[in-house]
Amino acid sequence: MTKRKSTKAQKATKKSPQRKTAEVDPRFAPIVSAFAGDRQVNCGRMFSSNSVLNVNGKIFAMLTKGSLVVKLPKARVDEMVSWGHGTHFDPGHGRMMKEWVVVGPGKLDWIELARQARRYVKDRKK
Repeated sequence: MTKRKSTKAQKATKKSPQRKTAEVDPRFAPIVSAFAGDRQVNCGRMFSSNSVLNVNGKIFAMLTKGSLVVKLPKARVDEMVSWGHGTHFDPGHGRMMKEWVVVGPGKLDWIELARQARRYVKDRKK
């Protein structure tokens, strides 16, 4: 098998969340790596975070103030909050977001939560 050299144009068109890993917070890097093979997932910047994952343009996970923030069904978020595994997400305007939960380091498996969030966001109707 021979190796083909890839051109700059080919590299630029590849969609992978890993392409911006250098800018990503090291605490979020394992999550970005977990989605490296998913061509529908991109890594970018939103709000005050360089560590944001989206699927088809819709955010599902991000690192904010050292904690993971994921979008999940309201019932799941309420359950996690009631068990003490997370808190409701307030993006800074004083209104809690009912489908977003903040999970601190070491509380739960961040990669699994990000996978759940990706499925939830991707499967939602527009």
